[in-house]
Amino acid sequence: MTKYITLMSLLFIVIFNATHVYADKKRVYSIGVVPQFEIRHIRKIWNPIIKEIEKNTGYKLKLIGSPTIPDFENEFNAGRFDFAYMNPYHILLAEKSQGYIPLVRDIGRKLHGILVVRKDSGINTIKDLNDKKIAFPAPNALGASLLMRANLKNDYGIDFNPVYVKTHSSVYLNVVVKQTDAGGGVQKTFNQQKNNIKGALRIIHRTPEVSPHPFAAHPRVSQEVRNNIKNTLLLLGNSETGKSLLSKIPMKKIGKAEMNDYISLKKYKLENFHVK
Repeated sequence: MTKYITLMSLLFIVIFNATHVYADKKRVYSIGVVPQFEIRHIRKIWNPIIKEIEKNTGYKLKLIGSPTIPDFENEFNAGRFDFAYMNPYHILLAEKSQGYIPLVRDIGRKLHGILVVRKDSGINTIKDLNDKKIAFPAPNALGASLLMRANLKNDYGIDFNPVYVKTHSSVYLNVVVKQTDAGGGVQKTFNQQKNNIKGALRIIHRTPEVSPHPFAAHPRVSQEVRNNIKNTLLLLGNSETGKSLLSKIPMKKIGKAEMNDYISLKKYKLENFHVK
C-alpha cells in the first residue's frame, strides 16, 4: 500500500510539473519599455530581441507600448507588465509598489544626464540658465529630468522654468528651434539623433553617474521563467548577433542586476522632484 502511494505521489509530481511547464509555454508574457522614443522606434529595437528570447525559451512574449512616461509609470505601478525595461528610479518605485525584481542591466557603462544648448546660444555655464526655460521629456525621466532637476536645484541653486515635451527627441528639437533655452537628455538618446540635430547642439553639463536601466520581472512570474529569460539575455550578449541587437537598447555589456545597484539613488532625494 505504501509503495502504491509513493508511486502515485511521484506520478502526481510529474504530471503537475509537466502541466506547469506547459502553462508557462502557453502563457503570453507582457513586456513594457520606458518610452524614451516613439513606439515605432521602440518596436524596431525590441521586437528582434523578443523573437530571440521566444526562439530560445519557447515562451510567448508581447511588447506593450506606453505613449508617455507617466502612462508607463501608471502601468508598472498597477502591475500590468510581466517584464519591464525601466529607468533606475522606476525600479525603486516598482519594487515598492509591486515587488518587481531586477534581472539584467548594462554593466559596461554608467548613466548620466546631459544638458544641451544651441551652439550659437551664448550660454556657456549652468549659471547662465537661471530663470531660463529648460525642456525635459517628462518630470520622471531619470537622467534627463529627475536627476538633472535635482542636480541643478540642490547643487547649483538654479531657478528655471521646466517645459515637459514627452520624448527625448522632442527635447532636442525644442532647443534647436529656440522654443527653450536648454534641454535635458541622456548621452544615448543624444547620440541617436540625426546629424542636423546633434550638429546644432552642444553639451554644457553632465549629472553624477548612476547604474543604468534594469530589465525587471514582476514577482508573479515564476522563478524558473525569470531565470530562463535572464540566462537567455545573458547568453545573447555573448554572441555577435546578440551584442548587435542589445547595443540598440543600448546595452553595451549585459550583466546581472540586483536592487543593491540602485539603492544609492536615495541620497539624491529624487522624491522631492518626482511628480505623481
